[in-house]
Amino acid sequence: MYSVYIIIVVILITAIGFWIFFNYKPKIQKKTDSLYTDALNAMLKTDKSRAILLLRDVVKQDSDHIDAYLQLGNILRDEEPQRALKIHQTLTVRPNLNKTTKVDIYKSLAMDYEVIGDLIKARKEAEQILIIDKQNKWAITFLLNIGEKIEDWDYAADKAKQLQKIIGVSDTNNLSKYIVYKSKEKIKQNEFEEAKSLLDKAINQSPEFGLPYKYLGDIRMMNRDLVKAIEYWEKFINLSPEQSYMVFDNMESALFDLGRYSEVENFYRKVLEKNPMDLSATLRLANVLNEKGEDQAAISLIEKLIDNGNATISIMLMKLKLSLFIKTPAELGYQVDEILNQLENINE
Repeated sequence: MYSVYIIIVVILITAIGFWIFFNYKPKIQKKTDSLYTDALNAMLKTDKSRAILLLRDVVKQDSDHIDAYLQLGNILRDEEPQRALKIHQTLTVRPNLNKTTKVDIYKSLAMDYEVIGDLIKARKEAEQILIIDKQNKWAITFLLNIGEKIEDWDYAADKAKQLQKIIGVSDTNNLSKYIVYKSKEKIKQNEFEEAKSLLDKAINQSPEFGLPYKYLGDIRMMNRDLVKAIEYWEKFINLSPEQSYMVFDNMESALFDLGRYSEVENFYRKVLEKNPMDLSATLRLANVLNEKGEDQAAISLIEKLIDNGNATISIMLMKLKLSLFIKTPAELGYQVDEILNQLENINE
């Protein structure tokens, strides 16, 4: 008789367990899903405080809600990166994680370490993603940026190649720039032959890429071969007119040392032929004309910039400077008023 009671009790307990499993748990699941959705909506509305409260509520009710932990750490990252890191680290030991979840965890950890400033560990976490998914575009892009930040140019070039392969493009100029960056380090160490070898390699890889010529010119200048330096810089400007400002100081200095300062004006005019709206070249040419006493010609250059929508404070001050000896006090006063109006607009 006693054994019958035992059996009945066991059956009742089992029945209650099944009832709880099939009725109570789904209600919890439904509630946490609703809270998580509300948290995502709060994130979309950039309401961080509400999103954090909701996500904390989710993980309090369901400690297995990995996505909620991930998002909670991601929100905290900007202001509390160490705390975000700890949250994400706890997820790595969870059992039975699928590949997508593992990728999301490593992604969050990589960004945590980047914000903290530990770029080596950030790289290590992102590389874990590539073990799972060799063609993960986010991870390769992230690692490319890390390579650039730590100035590991071989590593950056490798990731750039991978990225180009994935997205289906071929940009040799983009790859050659890392060879140029590597050559710059050699130049800083006065290893000019090695630097020149790297720059020649970049040119062979990308004949229409201008940047190597800029640094070949710099090397020539350091060796006082100024004539050849000028030739390289002119080649650089022809290929990369939008970056011509990079050689202006050296070009003027080289022409001055060679006793060819009279060629500076023609140099800037050639630059403007390639890129008519080059602000830096226009201002420098205006200064050259001013030194020659051709103030009105210089002012005409500046007014052309202003007419084309470049009425910045620095340009208007340049015009005022050039006008000091050829304009009436009333005209100068008008220019001053224009500058003051610009300043007021900036302050507003």
